[in-house]
Amino acid sequence: MSTPPSDLRPLALGEIIDRAATFWRKHLKTLFLLSLGFNLVSYILTKGLQLSAQRNLVALQAAAQGGDMAGFGGEYARFLLMLTGTLLVTFWVYSLNTLAVSRYVVPTQLGEPVRPADGIQRALKRVGAFTGAYLLSLLWMVGAILLMMLPGVVLSGVGGAIVFSTEGPISGVRVLGWILLFGGLFLAGLGIVGGLLWYLLRFSLLAPVMAMEELPSVGSFRRSGALLSGRVAPGFIGRVSVRAMILVTVVSLILIAVSVLCGMPAMILQLIHSNPLDPVAAAANPVPQSLLVPAELLQVLGQAVFNPLGLVVYSMLYLDMRVRREGLDLERRLEAQ
Repeated sequence: MSTPPSDLRPLALGEIIDRAATFWRKHLKTLFLLSLGFNLVSYILTKGLQLSAQRNLVALQAAAQGGDMAGFGGEYARFLLMLTGTLLVTFWVYSLNTLAVSRYVVPTQLGEPVRPADGIQRALKRVGAFTGAYLLSLLWMVGAILLMMLPGVVLSGVGGAIVFSTEGPISGVRVLGWILLFGGLFLAGLGIVGGLLWYLLRFSLLAPVMAMEELPSVGSFRRSGALLSGRVAPGFIGRVSVRAMILVTVVSLILIAVSVLCGMPAMILQLIHSNPLDPVAAAANPVPQSLLVPAELLQVLGQAVFNPLGLVVYSMLYLDMRVRREGLDLERRLEAQ
């Protein structure tokens, strides 16, 4: 076993981000190659959704104008199904990319020899177990969202019952019903957002665990939760969930900024060619693919360059939790003697 780096120790939040940025700059080419294929797969999926959505919008307009409510409902349901499926598969690909990157980052930080191909091989080897854990995490996400939506659903149900049971002119009771109805819908929307944020936080270490530990789906599911539970230091920031929330927020902001920046050429083309506020007109008269595809591929390349920075942060968080909770730095120094 190789001797671990002398600076393998518990890190502050700023140090995790700084070390991740330093690693990203030093291994930029390798991380780009590790991420490019996954980004291309995600692009193909989203491109298929984009083309299908254009056809759906035209069909929806035709069904609405013709009064074909059955056709309208069928097209709308088909669009929602494609949207949901694409989002779930795209996030699965992103998480699998995190697994491959983690398999390269963590051993490198531990001073072990590792090849970029090892990350891809690990992702392919663990794809079955990872998919099982991913599907299990989705069930927990649905449960969390439903639970967080429950107060808003109950409130809007009460408000709706008041509104539809009250007849006659507008009264104080009817106004109260409308307030409860819309307030409940707003609260339910916040519940959906809260459930999604909880999901991103709760399973932020699932891919690194899969990358580094020989555990089955359920074991990895539990292990990722155990690493993110409790606290590692006194005070509010000492809670692991708070530390992870800050880092996940930083990663999310990085990914959003990168996506917006790299997507500017495609956005400019769409603004020049059509009115983005009129999706039906834009779908009926889309930007020529000969112009749009190169701009979108430029976005894919940009994301393959910058997105690994966020993935490295997850690897650093995993390594920091192992050091703080299990004394991984001390363990490796003892084994190296």
